[in-house]
Amino acid sequence: MERMTAPSPPNVAVCSAEKRGYGVPKEQRDRPGRPVREQGGGLAVAERRSRPRWRQQVSTTLELIRANPTGRVALKIFIAIAGALVVTIGIALIPLPGPGWLLVIAGLGIWAVEFHWARRLLAFTRRHVHGWTQWVTRQSLGVRFVLGGVGLVFVSAVVWLSLKYSLGIDLVAQVLKYLATN
Repeated sequence: MERMTAPSPPNVAVCSAEKRGYGVPKEQRDRPGRPVREQGGGLAVAERRSRPRWRQQVSTTLELIRANPTGRVALKIFIAIAGALVVTIGIALIPLPGPGWLLVIAGLGIWAVEFHWARRLLAFTRRHVHGWTQWVTRQSLGVRFVLGGVGLVFVSAVVWLSLKYSLGIDLVAQVLKYLATN
């Protein structure tokens, strides 16, 4: 397939930031999972993935904030605090039924906006979750039922222990009492 060069439209926000004297990077950093652009041209139009408009606006806004030294520090602090808050809530919710792990991964995604170590850890997590899902889908229906049953028993035990030790409600004793009286 022949490579084509497609000029990108001028980014108004970047141009105005450059006029004010801020150095804004025009090329995106290489990220895992993205096609690498060649120096001489670009990807053919058929191969290029178009980003949604809102992602382009967020990217431009982040570039403008990072162009200012004070904005760069403020953005790092804001991202660090927001990510820590989401991760802390997620860790607190892990023993309870609900989105504990999902919130931890979301907090990691927030940190990945600014921190390289979080980007690498998020890629590692995605890779292993994807590998686990692929492995489970290749298994027979019986193995999947066993895995689902083990997961259900684990979640049930976590709910029972959480209710018993945090709220003082023993579901097993109440169910046995109910069954004995009726």
